[in-house]
Amino acid sequence: MHKPSNILTVSSEPQYELLDSGGGEKLERFGTHVLSRPDPQALWPKLLPESEWKKAEAYFTRNDSGAEWTYVQGKPLEKWSIDFGGLKMWIKPTAFKHTGLFPERASNWKWMGEKIKNEVLHLTHKNSAATEGVVGEEQGIEVLNLFGYTGGASLACAQAGAKVVHIDGSKAAVTWARENAELSGLADKPIRWIVEDARAFVEREIRRGRTYDAIVMDPPAFGHGPESELWKIEEHFLALIENCKKLLKPEPLFFLINGYSAGYSAIAYENNLLSLQKQYGGQIEIGELTLQESGHDGRLLPCGIFARWEK
Repeated sequence: MHKPSNILTVSSEPQYELLDSGGGEKLERFGTHVLSRPDPQALWPKLLPESEWKKAEAYFTRNDSGAEWTYVQGKPLEKWSIDFGGLKMWIKPTAFKHTGLFPERASNWKWMGEKIKNEVLHLTHKNSAATEGVVGEEQGIEVLNLFGYTGGASLACAQAGAKVVHIDGSKAAVTWARENAELSGLADKPIRWIVEDARAFVEREIRRGRTYDAIVMDPPAFGHGPESELWKIEEHFLALIENCKKLLKPEPLFFLINGYSAGYSAIAYENNLLSLQKQYGGQIEIGELTLQESGHDGRLLPCGIFARWEK
């Protein structure tokens, strides 16, 4: 019997708020700054009056000539920091409408953090006689984060006690992630920051005989590596998943796949994790990642999908 999918919801925090959505747009507050961005999922009417939407300091628009941010005061917002999901993150409007933060991912940050903390505690108790209550490096939880972007998942795992390898093909994104680590007080945590094509890195790790306790990935629909390596999810995803399975330790902890803009169902991702369940047991969860509006109606904005296996 197939289990129903879950809807994971992130609600407002003091420094992040989904104020409203509708008409193919969303209105968000990051700290003290309010931004308006397109969102094709918002296929419903706005609830707030237009006067509230006009309070946005910047809005992102697309037209025949391109796409850009328009700043109401005329001066661009460079970057600012917010506290979110137990971390501190730099926010910066980018040319692709993103801000460096996908807040809906916080549900999975929390899930990974709890899995890691519980496993560290288990290993500590298991090895207490030999380690005097401390998990040594050889027993530590190792996590591989592919397409790691600005580091939210990597920081959440490191904060929980894992050693992390963070991979992204964008040097700017990895630099941003390192700055977020420093901002969050996690600069000294065991995180390896690597600018590399995800497929090439995984293939090399297989040749090296490296293994990991957990793997998390957020594959885009399309992209390029640092040497212009082409990524198309419909062409390269299956081989990457199969190679990643070769990097798992004999008793892996979890495998998480997030999806944002590729257009696939969470069931498609789930079907790629069934072999892990068959080999290691455990369970699979799939579903949608959503943000809840802060208004009285509390509507949910769908922001992506996920599939995750855990032992």
